[in-house]
Amino acid sequence: MAKRDVYEILGVAKGASADEIKKAYRKKAKELHPDRNTDNPKAEDEFKEVNGAYEILKDAEKKAAYDRYGHAAFDGGMGGGGRGHPGAGGQGDFSSAFSDVFDDLFGDFMGGRQGGGGGGRRASRGSDLRYNLRVSLEDAFAGLQKTINVPTSVSCDECDGSGAAGGAEPSTCPTCSGMGKVRAQQGFFTVERTCPTCSGLGQIIQNPCKTCHGNGRVEKDRSLSVNIPAGVETGTRIRLAGEGEAGMRGGPAGDLYIFIEVKPHKLFEREANNLFCNVPVSMATAALGGDIEVPTIDGGRSRVKIPAGSQSGRQMRLRAKGMPALRGGGPGDMFIELAVETPVNLTGKQKELLREFEDLSEENNPNSHNFFSSVKSFWESMKS
Repeated sequence: MAKRDVYEILGVAKGASADEIKKAYRKKAKELHPDRNTDNPKAEDEFKEVNGAYEILKDAEKKAAYDRYGHAAFDGGMGGGGRGHPGAGGQGDFSSAFSDVFDDLFGDFMGGRQGGGGGGRRASRGSDLRYNLRVSLEDAFAGLQKTINVPTSVSCDECDGSGAAGGAEPSTCPTCSGMGKVRAQQGFFTVERTCPTCSGLGQIIQNPCKTCHGNGRVEKDRSLSVNIPAGVETGTRIRLAGEGEAGMRGGPAGDLYIFIEVKPHKLFEREANNLFCNVPVSMATAALGGDIEVPTIDGGRSRVKIPAGSQSGRQMRLRAKGMPALRGGGPGDMFIELAVETPVNLTGKQKELLREFEDLSEENNPNSHNFFSSVKSFWESMKS
């Protein structure tokens, strides 16, 4: 019976890359594994066939020989050596092929390969920290230098971060030989798990430091001076590299991220770099026109001219009186929105004058005249 093409067995093209070949093998191996196909008597043979094909294609020399001579390269007449034919249906190094892929599948999950020798994971990077900082709109406008207290883990001074008493060097874990993980062969599978002796660190401490109990770091509040640039807004994130939690056993420290929240303001509302200020004006000023003074975010004042006949909701712009741009560019603008105020608690004289004014102002309220004319037309149309 003719042997099947190894590329066909894995379902890949002849020019497939190593990653594509490995991906196809993983898929086929999972689909055809005998433990998952107990009702299929052919599953084991197909599974071996897939592994034989991968044994050829994962090896650059074997792949090149197969591409040139086909299965004949491994039949003994083409210098194939004495390992036997690892091709379709052959014996090959079946457990080795599957173990390689198992390493790839589970090695990343377990924290990656440790590399040759007994280096292991001697130190680990500290965690990043988050600090929420509330600032006023005035501080966001001008920027500020602020000192904050951050509860964090810092390197232990007693053992210089090593975790061992007297600063002694930790010793290599005898269980995992410094790899941080142990393996056990179970049939076709190689099971890998974190070393129970060193908890994956690859090292053990014979005499732990009494101050940090072997962790290499202690809990402590730190005071940091933080520069808050002008123009920050809610959601702005400031990164302080290396100011986070200290690493384990002398590992590098994490980073500190400061998240800004700008507190609401009594006078101004902010949209991006623009500011809005709602300014009440008297009915007389809105009708006759006049000048008013409005506050600005820098603590100053600006004089604004109110045109005669202004209505509630009218906006006027003060250019470059808004917030500074955080990352360059000009400042935003400030918008004044008028709110015409109806007088209250009128005296008898004031009421008399307003009634007289009302009698004389029929032609001075065009919006009211147009509205009630439309209402009258609407009612008449409904009757008809």
